[in-house]
Order: sequence, then C-alpha cells, then structure tokens
Amino acid sequence: MTAAPAALHDRALHLLQTIWGYPAFRGVQGEIVQQVAEGGNALVLMPTGGGKSLCYQLPSLLRPGTGIVVSPLIALMKDQVDTLRQNGVRAAFLNSTLLPHEAREVEDALLRGDLDLLYVAPERLLMPRTLDLLERAPVALFAIDEAHCVSQWGHDFRPEYQQLSVLAERFPELPRVALTATADERTRADIKSVLRLEDAPQFVSSFDRPNIQYRVGLKDSPKTQLLHFIREEHPGDAGIVYCLSRKSVEETAKWLQAQGIDALAYHAGLSSTERNNVQERFLNEEGVIVCATVAFGMGIDKPNVRFVAHLDLPKSMEGYYQETGRAGRDGLPSTAWMVYGLSDVVNVRRMLAQSDAPEEVKRVEASKLDALLTYCEAATCRRQVLLHYFGEELSEPCGNCDVCLNPPRVRDLTREAQMALSATIRTGNRFGAAHLTDVLLGRETDKVLAQGHHQLPTFGVGKEHDEKLWRSVLRQLVSLGYLSADDHFGLRATGKSRGILKEGQKLLLREDTLLPGAGKSKRDRASASRAALDSHDAPLFEALRAWRLQKAKELSLPPYTIFHDATLKTIAELRPGSHATLGTVSGVGGRKLAAYGDEVLQVVRDSSGGGQAGPENLLDSPAFDPAVRGARNNNAVLDVLGSKGELQPQPKPAHPGVLGALRELRRTLAAEQGRSLSWVFPEATIDELARKLPTRSEELKDVFGLGGQRIQAFGDRILATIRAELTGGAPSPAPSAPAALFDEAVPPAPNADLSEALRELRRELMKETGYSAFVVFTNATLEALAARQPRTLAELAEVPGLGEKRIEAYGERILDAINTVLDG
Repeated sequence: MTAAPAALHDRALHLLQTIWGYPAFRGVQGEIVQQVAEGGNALVLMPTGGGKSLCYQLPSLLRPGTGIVVSPLIALMKDQVDTLRQNGVRAAFLNSTLLPHEAREVEDALLRGDLDLLYVAPERLLMPRTLDLLERAPVALFAIDEAHCVSQWGHDFRPEYQQLSVLAERFPELPRVALTATADERTRADIKSVLRLEDAPQFVSSFDRPNIQYRVGLKDSPKTQLLHFIREEHPGDAGIVYCLSRKSVEETAKWLQAQGIDALAYHAGLSSTERNNVQERFLNEEGVIVCATVAFGMGIDKPNVRFVAHLDLPKSMEGYYQETGRAGRDGLPSTAWMVYGLSDVVNVRRMLAQSDAPEEVKRVEASKLDALLTYCEAATCRRQVLLHYFGEELSEPCGNCDVCLNPPRVRDLTREAQMALSATIRTGNRFGAAHLTDVLLGRETDKVLAQGHHQLPTFGVGKEHDEKLWRSVLRQLVSLGYLSADDHFGLRATGKSRGILKEGQKLLLREDTLLPGAGKSKRDRASASRAALDSHDAPLFEALRAWRLQKAKELSLPPYTIFHDATLKTIAELRPGSHATLGTVSGVGGRKLAAYGDEVLQVVRDSSGGGQAGPENLLDSPAFDPAVRGARNNNAVLDVLGSKGELQPQPKPAHPGVLGALRELRRTLAAEQGRSLSWVFPEATIDELARKLPTRSEELKDVFGLGGQRIQAFGDRILATIRAELTGGAPSPAPSAPAALFDEAVPPAPNADLSEALRELRRELMKETGYSAFVVFTNATLEALAARQPRTLAELAEVPGLGEKRIEAYGERILDAINTVLDG
C-alpha cells in the first residue's frame, strides 16, 4: 500500500471509530471504501443489514464535496438522515415532503458545501433543474441504492432508474457506486450496462444472515398460527407480517388487534397520510407489528425488527430474501416464519400466467417461483438451498432452520404420485384438489356421482391413505411442476408428469407436518433480543431500552437512531463505569458518547443499586473473558473485591503515558484482528497494566483480564509498548517467554485419527437418526473431543456443545470411538 492509500485507510478507520463507533470494517467494506474514496466506481452486492450504507457514507466524508445518494423511498431517506445527524454528519434530503422554502434551504446548503450527504429520489434527480444544480455544486460521488430497480429482471423494477445513465454522461469524472442486496447475473448485467459500470470492480459479500432462523410450514388456520408464534416467541417485539392482498392485510391486522396485539395495516390503497402514520409509529415506537403487502419495507431501516412472517407465498426467492432480510439487521437472533398451502401455489402461478408481462419475462419469473417452491418443499437445510440460489455454498447444514432443528422424513411416494396424476387425467384435467381427493378416497359425493367419476378405475384407489396425505401429494406435485392450475383452480397434468407415469421416474416427497417450532420449550421461548441475554443482564437491558424510548420521544427521533439493541445489549453485559469504557462499545461513537454518555452511565448505576461505579467495570476484565464469563463469584473477582465484596484500594495510580500507549495498541490490534476493542482486552486490563508496569512475560500472568491465550497472542507487543514508553525509545519486541510457560493455556491439537473416527461415528448417527451433522454434534464439538480426548461420561460433560441429552443419546458410543483409537 502506498503512502497516500495508507493515510486514507487510517483516516477511514478514524472516522469509522469516532462517528459510527465501530473499531473495524466488516468483510469487504474496507476495500469498497478505499476504491470509491480514491475515485473509482464499484458494484456492491451485500445482504440487507450487511453494512451497505457505510460503503458510500464514509467515502462521502473522505472526498471533498457532497455525496449524492439516489434512494427510491421517502421513508428510507428520512431514516438515514436522522441516523446520520445523530452521529454528527451533515445530511439532508430533497423530496416532495419539503415545502418550497425548505427545499431552497437544502439547495443553498449544497451549493455552499455545507452538506456531507444529500439523499434524492430518482424522479427528483432527473429533473433538469436538479441536474443543473448538481453541475454547480461540489459533488463528491453518486451512490445508487437499491440498484436492482434498474433492471426489468429485478424483483422491484422502477422505470425511472433506467434513466440514471445520465449520471455517467453528465458527470463522467465522479465515482459511481451501485448497491443492492439481491441481484442475479441478468440483473447485475443490466445494472452495469445502464449505470455504465462495465469496468467497475464487483464486490460480493456473503448472503448468509446466520442470526435469522428460517422456518416454513403448512397453513392450518394461519392467523391462529401467527398469533401463537407471536405470543410464544416474540411478545412485545417489532415485526412485519406480509400478506398477498390488501384485503388479507386489513383482516389480519384487525384480527390481531382484537387479540390484544399492537398491529397496523399498510398497503398501497391507503392514503399517503395513513401510510406515513403507520411508518412513523413503526419507526418511533417499540413492539409495533405491521401487516403489509410488499409495498412496505424497502424504505425501512429499523434494525430491531425481530421477526418477518409470511402468511402467503412471495413471488420469488429474491423477494423472499429481501423481505426476510428486514429482520435482525442489528445482528441479534431473529425469525423468518412462513406458512403456505396448495391455494398459495395455485394463486401465485395463476397471477403470473395472467400477467401482461412479455413471455420471456414470464418464463424468468416462473423459474424464480419454481426456485422458491423448491426451497419451501426442501427436506435439506434451508439456508444451504437459499445460499445456493445466490451462488454461494454452505459446506454444512446451518443448524438454525426448521429442517436442521426438526429434520423431516422423506418417503418414496412414486405410486401415490402416479395415482394422483392418473386421477387428474381421467377426470379431464379440469378439477381442483378437493374433488381429486374425493375420487382417490372413493367418496360418493354429489359432484363425483354427477360427473360419473365413481366409475373410473382410479375411484377409491387411495383409500389406504387419509385426506392429509393426498392434499400433500397434490400440493407437492403442483410445486414441483408435475401439475399446473388453470384460472379456476382446476389441475392439469403437465408434460413433465410423463417421467413418473411412463418412464419409471422415482419421486421422493416429504411428509407434511405443521410448522415446527424452534426446538425450545415454552418457558425458554422469549423475544430474541431478550433471549440473547442472561437473567442477570436482562433488567439493565430493559432499563436502557426504556431510557432510549424516553430520549427518542424528547428528540422526536426513532429509538434506534440513538442506539441499536445490539449496542444496548453490549452495555448491559459490560456495565461500564466510565466514559472510557463506554466508548469501547461498538456503536458508541464520539458524538453519541458526548450526547448520551452521562445518562447511560446513570442508568447503569441505578440498575446496579445506585452506588457509585468503580474506576472501571470489574466484569469487564477476567469475568468478561469467555473462559470465566458468567462466573460472577469466581476467585479473580473475589480477589479484587475482597472477601466481603468491597472494592480494595488501588496500590498506585496508572502511568498516564503507558495508559495512552496501550489504548493506541489496542486500537491497532482490534483493526488487525477485525474484532472489538473489548475482545482484544478490556479497559480495566489497560488500567492494571499501566499500574503494575510489567516488563517480563511471567508478570503478565498476574494482570487482571489477561488469560493465557491473550498473552500468547499479544504479550510481546504489550511488553514492547510498556518498555518503549518507560524508556522513551521505539517499541521493540520483548524476549519471547519459554514455550512451556503457557502450555496449560494453549488448547492441545486435535488427534487427526480421532477426528476422522468421530466424523465416521457422526455419519453413522446421521443415518440412524435422520438428523443433520450439526444436530448430532458440531465441528467445533468434534474438534474439542479430538483435542481433549475424554475417557469418562463426567469428562464428556465438560466438552462444549455436549449437553445432557446428547451425552445420554450418544455418550457411550463417543467414548467407544475414542477408546478404540487411543487404545488400538
């Protein structure tokens, strides 16, 4: 890296920490920021919640002038601007909500260079007056958000986006960055062509959102199923419920309201005032649920949406991914929940067939629907199917979807499929699923008798099964393309069915169950944001949320523009006692620390009993280390507190020069590792290092908050930093400690033969139980077993990832495998 790029990178990291409160970039964010800040174009594909906005916001601050952001929805503009202003960034928007004098004020600020970022709707940007304004203004770059709207092949095509080619024509010297969360190869090609980005590098992040649990099940009184899901797993949480029609939206919202749920309806048939009111309540209040058509969501940047539910099938995998991605943008556990039935499959296929779109577009949309139905009917890990669609492979089942948690059974139903297809053909390829089921079960209904279908060879051939199975078979045959539906829901065998009827093709279908739960008992289910906290930290988290809501009301802002739930969760766990420690929390930038630091610390003190906090948070040191975290009465804490739990006097003040140098070292290490400051080592550890001033490796073992692994990783650089500050010289590496000094802190290497034997055992258990690899035991558990080599059930209980149920089910066989390898 040349000097100039290195300096640019340092400035970018400094702004990232001071404005957004993040210690390091995620994934390819740093590369994108460097590319655009240096004046280059870019195409960015990054999942919803993956940090796309930072990829143009930060370069806008690094480059001279104002970053112009093309954004499709008014709600998204206001949301982003509110959040940026809270961080101290000079941001504004130009759209139809502004009065004429307000728009003029924004335009004057742009011309004066008083804005860092300006959000503009594509319609407004394309106006000759706006383009002339931009030619006179100092512009840093153009960012085209939701860039898939460019393409007619995208799931949210907007004709005005295709006119954005004007940016390359009128401003060829300015960098352009196009960003989207979902785009297949055809859509990407359109984005490059329209926005003249053919030579721009393409940055693709992983589409995986591991914090989202994907669950799909069959409809059986869907509103009741939804109510049960909300009450059991997400009480008091914000969520979005997607329905296919406006009527269904309104009926679902009213029904939930009648059950005591704070639910609102949103669809394009409402007035703009009504829609704005719904958005404002959803953004500014906690625990509001919006029932909506797809008209709602793209402009919503609310990070603590804990669930997205679908009561009807979306039209494509792109649409499904985009909509479910609105859950858990803060990275905390969230749920994507969907129910569907045969009528949904028929409805969506019928809507597609009746569309006015060209035949080529219909064919593409039909293939996208087929992919979604394959996902719904999958008997393998849903996340693997979803990611494969977007060209990404997940090597092992995820363990966080309904299929992994409750593996379905798959049966050879070729014979049943032949019966159903035969009944469809013999009745004339025009009757619906209910009538075909009656024929297969041998029911002499009035309709069956009137049509003479009781005389067909297929009448009653399926009596050995119940109605539920035949409904399932017919639905899966439609989903898989062996049957199609006409305008009146009549089913017709397709050419694809010949393979089953004439060519001996086998067909494996899954056995239907109602939507499986998350594998937890009722008492264990709670809002995902709360479930991520232990019982000790939950009251403080709720107190911080209450403070945030009150502060948001005072400032007329959405609560999450103050702090995300993930930030409050970290504060609740860390319990900071000073501005210095609070400033290490991801999401607490300099502006927010100055604005809210005193109040947050007071909430922490009040929740802890009202006493004065110590010089630094004790639980931020050894007890925060994963090895002892949660053991709040462990010896390390008692040593500092004293036998009566009282804070002991500090032996001497911290050396100020060492204190500052160690803080700088921690920032450097956090950036190198891509981790948080507290992960490197807590503030309390820096304080103790600056008091004890160790200069030899052996002395580090006695420092509060430094375990063996941290000493292994960072010990030499800590000692070199302290020596340099004490002697006034440049840091030099400290002499390495004897390797044996920390042997007890370094995990033993896994036994390769034992690892392979355990993998073989896991494969056997998978076949016997029908469970995925992750459910039997994870790779991390397998490697821990191969390293620790337990010989008794008691020793097995110490292995992470093996609970009582797994030990009861597999414990003896695991021990047999270990003993066979080690004693063989």
